[in-house]
Amino acid sequence: MAMQPDEVLAILRETGVIREGHFLLTSGMHSDRFLLLAQALQYPRHAERLCREMAEPFREAGVEVVVGPAVGGIILAYEVARALGARAIFAEKVEGGMALRRGFAIRPGERVLVVEDAISTGGSVRKVLEAIAPFGPEVVGVSALVDRTGGQVDFGVPTRAVLTLSIPAWSPEECPLCRAGVELVRPKG
Repeated sequence: MAMQPDEVLAILRETGVIREGHFLLTSGMHSDRFLLLAQALQYPRHAERLCREMAEPFREAGVEVVVGPAVGGIILAYEVARALGARAIFAEKVEGGMALRRGFAIRPGERVLVVEDAISTGGSVRKVLEAIAPFGPEVVGVSALVDRTGGQVDFGVPTRAVLTLSIPAWSPEECPLCRAGVELVRPKG
């Protein structure tokens, strides 16, 4: 049975995932909320359950490989791959983007699911998609634990999230928290 949004939120609150304040996101945008999803994923019972939910919409898609961005997507890729009976790999940051390293490769036509912990602007997912494109995979979709965009992000493939929220993010020039003089925090995540 699918998890209800309030069940997911309860796990996120219980594990201290949701932070409030004035945060600098990885994208360079500012937000009044930060989701430190590693806090929930440190508990195997939560990681397994949440990742099963991430896998479910793609159960019939013939996924062969699940790939996520390091470091936040490593546990997700592993657990989603386990739920789907697939391989799990991850892309790592390199100058100018991301790349598959450590001998990871994808066969041409191999069916790939990209996973992400939280989508804010979609930048990390796009970098993973760019990193795997030269291998010629068939990308069957993107699965996220949380979509902060309220479902507004588009990767050109089916995109599903366990929880969809509308959390505002502003450029530094448009940030109302900066204008109000609220101290900016660079989360250690």
